[in-house]
Amino acid sequence: MKLYLYLLVMAAVTYLIRMLPLAFFRKRITSPFLLGVLHYMPYAVLGTMTVPAIFTSTGEPVSAVVGTLAALLLGLKRRSLIEVALFATAAAYITSLILPLL
Repeated sequence: MKLYLYLLVMAAVTYLIRMLPLAFFRKRITSPFLLGVLHYMPYAVLGTMTVPAIFTSTGEPVSAVVGTLAALLLGLKRRSLIEVALFATAAAYITSLILPLL
């Protein structure tokens, strides 16, 4: 029974989040500031959710930093997303294997 209650609450929250902007903003948004905020909001939220997870994912901050640096360098060189992910993961994994030996 609790599962159905949870599903109902999640559905209501999801619906309200999508419906409220349509109800309040009937006219086209012309404010450059508001348009800028709405344009960059998804990137800010994604960064806020991703960055802490990156540095706590390996359990060892050094390997997380090495993986992040590998991802940043490959991203700046415009490599493909799968290549960046694979090399960053490999860099973090290899670093976590080497750290106990030092």
